Amino acid sequence: MSKQVQDAYIVAATRLPVGKRKGMFRTTRPDDMLAFALRSVLAQVPQVDPKLIGDVIVGCAMPEAEQGMNVARIGVLLAGLPDSVPGMTVNRFCASGVQAVAMAADRIRLGEADVMIAAGTETMSLMSQMMGNKVSLNPAVFDPDGNAAIGYGMGLTAEKVAQQWQVSRADQDAFAVESHRRATAAIAAGHFRAEITPYTIKSHLPDFGSNTVRIVEKLCDTDEGPRTDSTLEALAKLRPVFAAKGSVTAGNSSQMSDGAAAVVLVSEKMLKALNLAPLARFAGFAVAGVPPEIMGIGPIEAIPRVLAQAGVKQDDLDWIELNEAFAAQSLAVIRELGLDPAKVNPLGGAIALGHPLGATGAIRTATVVHGMRRTKQKWGLVTMCIGTGMGAAGLFEAL
Repeated sequence: MSKQVQDAYIVAATRLPVGKRKGMFRTTRPDDMLAFALRSVLAQVPQVDPKLIGDVIVGCAMPEAEQGMNVARIGVLLAGLPDSVPGMTVNRFCASGVQAVAMAADRIRLGEADVMIAAGTETMSLMSQMMGNKVSLNPAVFDPDGNAAIGYGMGLTAEKVAQQWQVSRADQDAFAVESHRRATAAIAAGHFRAEITPYTIKSHLPDFGSNTVRIVEKLCDTDEGPRTDSTLEALAKLRPVFAAKGSVTAGNSSQMSDGAAAVVLVSEKMLKALNLAPLARFAGFAVAGVPPEIMGIGPIEAIPRVLAQAGVKQDDLDWIELNEAFAAQSLAVIRELGLDPAKVNPLGGAIALGHPLGATGAIRTATVVHGMRRTKQKWGLVTMCIGTGMGAAGLFEAL
C-alpha cells in the first residue's frame, strides 16, 4: 500500500562563515565544524527535542582523513546529541550538501520521519591534494578511447565548456568581478547575518617568558573570500592555469574553502504540534548526468527537471543560487537556459564566497531560504554542476 506524500518544511538553517583554504579554519577539524553547526541550528528551534530527530544526513565530497569514519555520526556525538540519533554521510561531490537536504526531506515526505537534520561539512585546508589523500583511479580512465574524461581536472572541463559555449576570457573576468562586488556589498549591508552563526577559534600559543601556553580566541563571523579590490585589470594579469592558451584562471574560478552548515526539516504534523514557524517548504530535487568532459553544464539538465517535477515555471524563480564552480560554466548555464542574471547569486557566488565542496549545497540552502524571507520572495533554487558529469537542483518555496 503506497503512502501519501506529505510536505517537508525547513524551520531552521545556519552556517559557519566560509574560510579560505589555509585561512581562518586552516587547523579547524571538519567534524568540529559540523558539531558546531548541529548545535547552532538546533538552538534556533528549542521546541524540538533532539530525541525526535529521525536521522542526521551530512554531505561531504571527500569523506576521508579528518572527515572520514562516517563524519555524520561523529558530528552527532561531538555535538552532544542523544546516542539514539543516528547519522549518515553522503557523497555526490559538489552537490553533497543539497543532496543531504533532499534525502532528509524525502524521509519526511514518505512519512518515515517527522524531524530530520541535513548538513554538510568540508575542509580543503586539511586535504593533502584536491583528489584526496590517496588517488587510485581505475586503469580504464587512461584509455584515450574510453573513459579518459573521468580523470579530467575540473579546470580542464571548464576550458572545454568555455570553448564549446564561446565564453570569452573578458566575460569570465567580468563575471568574477561582479561576484566579488555583490558579495562585499552584501557583507557591508549585513545580508548574511541571519544565516551565519559566528565560530570562535581557539589557538594554543607558547608564552616563552612564563613557560606557559596561552589560549587566544578569535571570533569568526564573516566570509573570508570576498575581495573589495577585485578589478578587471587585476584579473586580466592572471595566467590560465589549466590550459596553456586557455581562459580559465584562479581569478575566475571558485575558491577552495572550509565550511559547514545545517538545516532542520520537519513534517506538517510536527510543525503544528510544536508551533514552529517555517522558513520554506522543500518543493523538489532533481539530478541529471552530462558528458564528464563538460561537467559544468550539469544544471542545464537538472534545472528543467526539477521545475517540471514541481510544476513551476522558470520565470517564476525569484532567487537562483548557481554555484560558481567556474565563471565559464556559470555563464554557459545562464545563457543556455536564459536565466535572469539579476536573479542569479544576488549576494555573490563561489568565486567570491568560496566553495567548500560537499558543504556548499547546505550553505547555499541557508542563503536562499533566509534571503527570500528577507526580501519577501517566493521561489528559490540551489543548483550546481558536479564532477564526473552531473548537475543537481533543489527547489524551495519561501513561507
